[in-house]
Amino acid sequence: MRIGTPAVVTSGTSVIRLGTSEIRLGTCSWTDPTLLTSGWYPERIAKDPEARLRYYAERFPIVENDAAYYALPDPKQAALWRDRTPDGFTMSFKAYAPITTHPTETRRLPKDIREALPKAAQEKKRLYPKDLPSETLEEIHKRFWTALEPLRQSGKLGAILLQYPDWFVISRDNKEAILRAKELLPDDTLAVEFRNGTWMSERNREETLRFLSDNGLTYVSVDEPQGFPSSIPPVAAVTNAALAIVRFHGRNSENWQKKGITAAERFDHKYSKPELFEWIPRIRTVAEQAREVHLLMNNCYGDKAVNNARELGEMLAAD
Repeated sequence: MRIGTPAVVTSGTSVIRLGTSEIRLGTCSWTDPTLLTSGWYPERIAKDPEARLRYYAERFPIVENDAAYYALPDPKQAALWRDRTPDGFTMSFKAYAPITTHPTETRRLPKDIREALPKAAQEKKRLYPKDLPSETLEEIHKRFWTALEPLRQSGKLGAILLQYPDWFVISRDNKEAILRAKELLPDDTLAVEFRNGTWMSERNREETLRFLSDNGLTYVSVDEPQGFPSSIPPVAAVTNAALAIVRFHGRNSENWQKKGITAAERFDHKYSKPELFEWIPRIRTVAEQAREVHLLMNNCYGDKAVNNARELGEMLAAD
């Protein structure tokens, strides 16, 4: 299926215009250790944080900052990310773990927040949102939002990814939790990714997409291993006319829920060209409905993500 006008490539194969929609391709990390040792970065650049981001941003127009999931970003660092990327670059962020009901390591909390916690909480190795006073959770949201101001002011801030855990089932309370995050992260583009299949079951799919649409939230379409309770089907859907997102997690079923492995090992999968081609008609469909589409490779093992992002861009441009 084609949109009325052919694809126009505006920067290599990384920014593609399909009709009135702009397609941006990139990856969910530019600093993964396995990428740094893969040879994709020249050796002298791989060891230099500033040079790494500049090198990446010369080749891709978007990146997702997943480090923000593990610790609150720092405004000074955000200013450096702004300064090290060209005009028109986009950096999206994965929300800090407690924002999406995940636990965080206690030691990763800012010192002043950690020391203000009840003693019982301070002594825990990991803290869930339920372990934190409501005012602490509000402060966490505030600091996360404030830290991104340099990118927001420069027009380089993309979406905030709210990726909810596999125990986060569809329910009234959990819908309220999503809306609470929206309230505490005002004015930014929020994108929701589910890791529990109840949200996108045939029974609940229409309800879920309507909920997101009614609240101006972007649904994150995914490609990931199937057959698990956490599996979300590869449904391409648009719930926000401003932005659609597809994240590619790979298809490593063997490692998808394996314990004691790294994130890179979990997402270790090189997409074949036929696997990527499956998404071409879906991407064209969402491009008909959204002004901008972000295609993000999360199979961040070695140079698999960067190479698959390039290949998918070439396919879209040539189709």
